[in-house]
Amino acid sequence: MAFLLRRFAFFVLAWPTAFAVSATADPPVAVTTETGIAPARRTYANPVDVDYRYNFEQLNERISYRTGADPVIVRFGEAYYLFMTTADGYWRSTNLLDWRFISPDRWPLDGMVAPAVASDGSRLLLMRAMFMPGPVFASSDPAHGHLDFVTRRTPELPKVVPPGWDRDLPAWHNGDAEPERIAPGPWDPDLFKDEDGRFYLYWGSFERFPLFGIEVDLARGFAYRGEPHAMFALDPARHGWERFGRDHLDESHAVYIEGAWMTRVGDRYYLQYAAPGTEYNAYATGTYVGSSPLGPFWYAPYNPVGYKPGGFLEGAGHGNTFVDAYGNWWNTGTSWIGVNWPFERRIGLYPAAFDAHGMRVDTRFGDFPHFMPTTKIDNGDSLFTGWMLLSYRKHATASSTLLLPKSPVNTASPISFAAENVTDENPRTFWVAAKNAPGETLTIDLGGAKTLRAIQVDFADYESGRYGDADDIYTEFRLEGSLDNRRWSTLASTGMPHSDRPNAYFELPAPVRARYVRYVHGHVGAAHLAISDLRVFGDAGGVAPPAPRAVHALRAADARNATVSWKRVAGAVGYNVRWGLSPDRLNLCYQIFFDRGTTLQLRSLNVGVAYDVAIEAFDENGVSALSEVVHLP
Repeated sequence: MAFLLRRFAFFVLAWPTAFAVSATADPPVAVTTETGIAPARRTYANPVDVDYRYNFEQLNERISYRTGADPVIVRFGEAYYLFMTTADGYWRSTNLLDWRFISPDRWPLDGMVAPAVASDGSRLLLMRAMFMPGPVFASSDPAHGHLDFVTRRTPELPKVVPPGWDRDLPAWHNGDAEPERIAPGPWDPDLFKDEDGRFYLYWGSFERFPLFGIEVDLARGFAYRGEPHAMFALDPARHGWERFGRDHLDESHAVYIEGAWMTRVGDRYYLQYAAPGTEYNAYATGTYVGSSPLGPFWYAPYNPVGYKPGGFLEGAGHGNTFVDAYGNWWNTGTSWIGVNWPFERRIGLYPAAFDAHGMRVDTRFGDFPHFMPTTKIDNGDSLFTGWMLLSYRKHATASSTLLLPKSPVNTASPISFAAENVTDENPRTFWVAAKNAPGETLTIDLGGAKTLRAIQVDFADYESGRYGDADDIYTEFRLEGSLDNRRWSTLASTGMPHSDRPNAYFELPAPVRARYVRYVHGHVGAAHLAISDLRVFGDAGGVAPPAPRAVHALRAADARNATVSWKRVAGAVGYNVRWGLSPDRLNLCYQIFFDRGTTLQLRSLNVGVAYDVAIEAFDENGVSALSEVVHLP
């Protein structure tokens, strides 16, 4: 069972938690603050700022890391509830910004993977990923963590073979007859309540089999109605984005269909799925569309819908789609870190929409600050604050740096923990202090006075030595700004009560003029102080760059691939390569930074589908107009 071996590493210990942390700050001095009032709408930046949990599965190998994946956000009552893999509990929020962890009174002792969560109107239903019968939970009071059983043991899935026997089952392809026997499950489940009150279960995490669906009867506890139906399987020979590896380059590797999620909008049923695998930047969400909950379904030519292969936070597969209190659609996804273990991950939250053309997810500038809406919006792009990245490749210095012992074969240290790593927009490189002690500092020179609006501190795990909860697992620090690198003022600090914030995001209460930004350490619960990125957002005060010119797009003989190129824009920090089915539907985006050049090999196209491509440049002042649109037949 290749998918079982690949997906097995998914459980973590959890602990009670609160929200923020406090550090003693010096009195504010010598930073110029512009006149203004904090915006009525608060902002956020991906990855979602929650206390990701330390995984315990590699304890005996002494591999320690925080992780979170396969998110589901469901609105119930007046609050949102966030569930994810490897957390012995869940989070509650009333605004999608401030999340409080809840330790429930019942939880599987071996953890919960890729949970299915749905509301039946009066209760939240919760189902873990399973290879054999197990419990289904319900809560009419999730705010206080009270869980009851819908059933202590689900019935056996019809037509299922025992674990391990699926090795002998024939592979299934789109167009095949319904299989006589199916693999164990339901793994990566999704519970869906239709408008007529009937429930359906979808599941699958397979390399050779499809997603499955079946009707569920909750009036009798938990019972299956009829037999499982094959929904659809991957077709990487026609869908370039379903190929494995970084940028879909590993065509020899198996691909995985997983993470089912059903959304009904009007008379259309959107059965979403994740592919081709969580381990790389290309993890994405696609959808098939049907007119009934069990199909038939047809492939959406605009796939993938949730796709974020570039930028700081890479990957957007295996999440869910939900509507907020104001009627706005959102899509969650799983992003790849993969430093300590292939399944070291984070979660992201992106605006989504449905219209006459179908479904779309907006990942453009998806890890830059966005406004959290407080009313109905018409366009997800309107949530982008326009606060630009000011810290990319800027000079950084630290009070100390851990030096690895030199190899007797190679006199150079095999890994660099230099301070410069914190400005490269890469979560897989990081600075490590020589010691984890209060007072350690990390300073960025922005190269000139800039207007600061927000800062994100992204911690890394380097030989952290933690595998579960402890009272001393929390983050405590302050951020300071200066115009001259001598007189400093506090920009932000963590507050009480203590909480672990591996991806701490701070919107400044008012714009601040500063050239230098400094992290002042208080505490982390890991053995080492390690920071992957110190990301500073705001405005350099200049004019936005011009649109890229000389844009060319050429489809390869293999129609899943294309080469896109353009002329360099002076001073650009990076570019967004955007494409879609028409010039007004450039919904897909690949963000690359200036030092990666001006050519992109695009390997995520669908055979038989024509595209339009355009490019925008961005720098510290803003975003250019779109280039000319180039047709890609």
